[in-house]
Amino acid sequence: MASILDPQMKVILDEFNAAGPMFLRAETAEQARAKMRALVEAHPTPAPAIYRVEDRHIEGANGQIAARVYTPEGSPPMGVLVYFHGGGWMLGDLESHDPVCRALANGAGCVVVSIDYRLAPEHVFPAGAEDCYAGTKWVAENAAALGADASRMAVGGDSAGGNLAAVVSMMARDRGGPKLNFQLLLYPVTDCALDTPSQKEFAADGYVLSRADMEWFWKNYLDPGVEKNNPYACPLRAKNLKGLPPALVLTASHDPLRDEGERFAEHLIAAGINVTCTRYEGVTHAFVSFADALDKGKEGLRQAADALKAAFAR
Repeated sequence: MASILDPQMKVILDEFNAAGPMFLRAETAEQARAKMRALVEAHPTPAPAIYRVEDRHIEGANGQIAARVYTPEGSPPMGVLVYFHGGGWMLGDLESHDPVCRALANGAGCVVVSIDYRLAPEHVFPAGAEDCYAGTKWVAENAAALGADASRMAVGGDSAGGNLAAVVSMMARDRGGPKLNFQLLLYPVTDCALDTPSQKEFAADGYVLSRADMEWFWKNYLDPGVEKNNPYACPLRAKNLKGLPPALVLTASHDPLRDEGERFAEHLIAAGINVTCTRYEGVTHAFVSFADALDKGKEGLRQAADALKAAFAR
């Protein structure tokens, strides 16, 4: 059983749950996106000040996509993190994860490039993953112009974005680059089976993310009957994890994704990868996004930034 809920986390949950289930699973993707945008607007997170923020259009896998470049104070070239937002491959955008990207750029002293990949169900697997890989290649090829050092490069993301970061790490290995130094996986989605103890323990609504949410996300992202053993969809099922970059995996005690994130960390370690896996007790999925009101969210961001800094210092 999970630990006792953190008191600060309980205050956040009570406020969210007063509005009913987080996502409108029976509604359209656009209605769910509108609800997520309304939640973000109703609970604005203070955006940390940063030296420079620039919106760009870059080459995706099939045409141009938006990206946002965060540059902290400091002397270039800096290490660079390519960041993929969460939201079940269906929700989220550059705005929803703006505070997290600012905090990571400032905390790690690195450039962060947030990729606005195509979303499902309009663009099903592997469109989003291919956009993220194309965006990572673009960052590597244009690093100098961004004040970044392509030889000190990481990928990262939260939830579905953590899935995409793990997938891009495999794509980069399998496709001959770019070379990545690190992968930052915040409560990542790694499998579509939804059969772990934590998926069962937190199946119900009330903890930010439910098992029904994940069923809805997977149904809209891909056909598990066809793709469930594709490692670019379900990294936990990859037969070969050798040669991937070192990783930091953060999980949350009250999260249906807890066990699959920790199992993926174990699989990476078994493949000889240097991995730190930290479970944050008493908090839910998406806890780093609540850092303004949650001390453990601040801790998670600090640990992530410190890990990036260390990876770029090697």
